[in-house]
Amino acid sequence: MYSFFAMMARMKYIERWSLMRNSRNENISEHSLEVAMLAHGLAIISNEKCGNHLDVNQIALMGLYHDANEIITGDMPTPVKYYDEDIKEAYKRVENVANHTMINKLPDYMQDYYRPVFFPQEGSEDAWRIVKAADKLSALIKCMEELQSGNQEFATAKESIAEGLREMNMPEVTLFMEEFLPAYNLTLDELQGKKKDKS
Repeated sequence: MYSFFAMMARMKYIERWSLMRNSRNENISEHSLEVAMLAHGLAIISNEKCGNHLDVNQIALMGLYHDANEIITGDMPTPVKYYDEDIKEAYKRVENVANHTMINKLPDYMQDYYRPVFFPQEGSEDAWRIVKAADKLSALIKCMEELQSGNQEFATAKESIAEGLREMNMPEVTLFMEEFLPAYNLTLDELQGKKKDKS
């Protein structure tokens, strides 16, 4: 009996942003889906507009599983995780152990397929950077949604995350933020191209 997929099903029980008041709670299952879609899109932009040759499907998978170890570790709040270098390195070790634990819940014949999704491989630095950017974009979108709901709790986080994205200095991220991010401020009718009633 192998428990990998049963463990993955528990992603929906791990909530994010635990230190902040949320108008709508977010779990790592929905966050991971969003990161996978964003990473896939960023990888396409990177290939088409920046002359790269990334495996867009592999990057989508990396995004899908990027927080899977939190099934074991829980979601460590960012201010704690990055408090200082000692804590940051210790948490990396914990994440590494958790990733190995997850892989070991698969039969041997499946493990090699999942290892590149859970662990950085030689030559995968650009792909993981895309996933990291997608992770930050997802967090920025969450902040935007909370602010649209009137929750000012996320105002400082929004500015900090946006600055972090700019500091990554990735043209594919800049292009995404210019061409796709503004649409997150639209209503459903506006997204569908319906005009506002001016009466």
